[in-house]
Amino acid sequence: MIRNSRRLILIAFSALLLTSCGNGGSSTAQESYISGNGAVTFISPADRQLAPKLSGDTLYGTKFDFTEKKIAVVNVWASWCSPCRAEIPAFIALSKKYSDVQFMGILTRDNLANAEVFSRQLAVPYPNFIDDSLLLGFRNTLPANAIPTTVVLDKQGRVAARISGPATIGGLSNLIERLSAE
Repeated sequence: MIRNSRRLILIAFSALLLTSCGNGGSSTAQESYISGNGAVTFISPADRQLAPKLSGDTLYGTKFDFTEKKIAVVNVWASWCSPCRAEIPAFIALSKKYSDVQFMGILTRDNLANAEVFSRQLAVPYPNFIDDSLLLGFRNTLPANAIPTTVVLDKQGRVAARISGPATIGGLSNLIERLSAE
């Protein structure tokens, strides 16, 4: 009897252990993202290509068209992505510091309601596109290969740099300053 009880406890414990290793019902979007390490790729001016047209509906229900020839920072993010959530305050601070730079976001693989609540809580001041098909336009230059990814455009609207993974204030400031000096 004691032996059977131990066996049942062992079976129950094993079943509990195995079921706790599941994905807990997370979405396939969350399962399939790649986390970057913050590596910076910089393209020399002679080798840069024009960025895709950045235009469309935004998270706050407006339309936005980026048509200016100025430095731009494009952040690819999702509200469920912890590194993305952690870097947003840096983007907000830098968008205020560099008022002559256009900051934009592209929301990817996300629930719009969750992303809007998060964005409104932090009072994100720049537009965030809700059409992640905009990312396809970067496929021949510096594609978003991780979440988060930040792409920086030069004054001529060309793809100049990418940060694959979380961006830092120092790293992104250096890229903006470098492009400003060109």
